[in-house]
Amino acid sequence: MRTYREIFRTPEFTPLFGVVACLVAGGTVSSLALATLVFDRTGSALLAAVSMYGASFAQVLGATTLLSVADHLPPRRTTVVLALVFAVAALALAVPGTGVPVLLAIVLAVGLVNSVGGAVRWGLVTEILPAEGYLLGRSVLSMTGSVVQILGNGLGATLIHLLSPRAALLLSAGLYLTAALTARLGLRRRPARASGRPSVRQTWVVNRRLLGDPAIRAVYVGLWLPNGLMVGAEAMFVPYAGASAGALFMAGAVGMLAGDTLTGRFLPQAWRRPLLTLAPLLLAAPYLLFPLHPGPGTGIALVAVASAGFSVSLLYQERLLALVPAETRGQALGLHTSGMLTVQALCAALAGALAGRLSPETTMAVMGTLSVAVTLSLAPRLRRSPHRREVAADASGQRPDVRR
Repeated sequence: MRTYREIFRTPEFTPLFGVVACLVAGGTVSSLALATLVFDRTGSALLAAVSMYGASFAQVLGATTLLSVADHLPPRRTTVVLALVFAVAALALAVPGTGVPVLLAIVLAVGLVNSVGGAVRWGLVTEILPAEGYLLGRSVLSMTGSVVQILGNGLGATLIHLLSPRAALLLSAGLYLTAALTARLGLRRRPARASGRPSVRQTWVVNRRLLGDPAIRAVYVGLWLPNGLMVGAEAMFVPYAGASAGALFMAGAVGMLAGDTLTGRFLPQAWRRPLLTLAPLLLAAPYLLFPLHPGPGTGIALVAVASAGFSVSLLYQERLLALVPAETRGQALGLHTSGMLTVQALCAALAGALAGRLSPETTMAVMGTLSVAVTLSLAPRLRRSPHRREVAADASGQRPDVRR
C-alpha cells in the first residue's frame, strides 16, 4: 500500500480522516477562542496560556490513570461519545458569565478525556489499515492535523474578530458534533481489542511493562527525547528572531509537511531501519549552525531542513507496533502521545532556563547537541531487528512469557 489513492480507497479510512480533521479543527478553534475570552476578562497572559495549553498538560494525568480504557472499549462507540463530550464542553465554555476557575476546570477535564481519545483513534488506524499501510496512513493524518491547525487558527481568529470568542466556541461545538456523526455513520462496529475491565491499576501495569522492556523503552526514548529537545530549540525562535519569528515557525511547518510526505509516500522499506538512527540527526544538526549567526534566509532554510526530521516519528511508531501485541496498541500509542507532549513542555522550559544564561542561538545549539547525543546512544539498540513482546497483564497481574 504505497499510494494515497489506495489509502483513501480502504473502507473506513476516509471517515476516520474526517473525524480527525473535525476534532483537530474543533480543538484549535476552541483553544484560541477560550484564550482570547480569558485574557479579555482577566488581562492575565498566564491564565490565557493555561486556558490554551492546559488540556495538553492534563494528558499526562490521563496517561497514568486512564489509558487502559483505550483498548477495553469499542472504538466506534468511544469515538462518538468522546466527540459528544467535547461538544458539550465547548457549549459549556460558551455560556455567558461562567467563572474563569470553572472554565479552566472544564479545559483540564477535556484534556484528561482526550488522552484516551487519541489512543483510541491511533489504535483504530492499525485496525483499518494493514500493517504495510500504517506509515502512509499515519503520515496523512499527521499532515492533516498540521494543515487543519493552520486553517483552524485563521478561521477562529476571523470569527473572534468579526463576532466574538463565544461564536467561535459554538463553531467548535458544531465541528465536534460533525465528528461524532461522521464516526457513527462511517465507522463500523468493532469489539474492544482487549478483554476484562480497565482500571488505574491496569494502566499502571501495562505502562510499567511497556517501559520496562528494553527494546520498547528505547523506542519511547527515541519518540520523546530527540524531538522534544528540538521543540525546546524552537521555543527560542521569538527571543532569537523577534518579529521575524513567524517566518521560522512557518518554515518549520513546511519542513514537517515535506518530511511526512516523503517518509509516508516515497520512503522504500529497505531505508526505514537505517533512517531510525539517521533522521534524528537531520532534526538536530542544522541548529548547531545558529551560533554562526546565519542570515535570515539561511536561518529559514536551516529550520525547514531540520523540521523534515520530525517525520522520523512515523518510523518509530511503526517500530513500536512491531513490538507490542494488538490488544495493547491503543495504550502504547496513547503513551507515546502523552509522553511526547510532556517531554516537549519540559524541554521548552529547559531551553528557557538555559537562555537566561546563554544567548538564544547558543541555547538552540546546546539543545541540538543533546539531541544528537541521545540519538547516537540509542543507535546500537535500534539497529537490532524488532521482535514483538507480550506486554499485557493477565488477570493475576503476573508478567506473561515473551512472544517472538
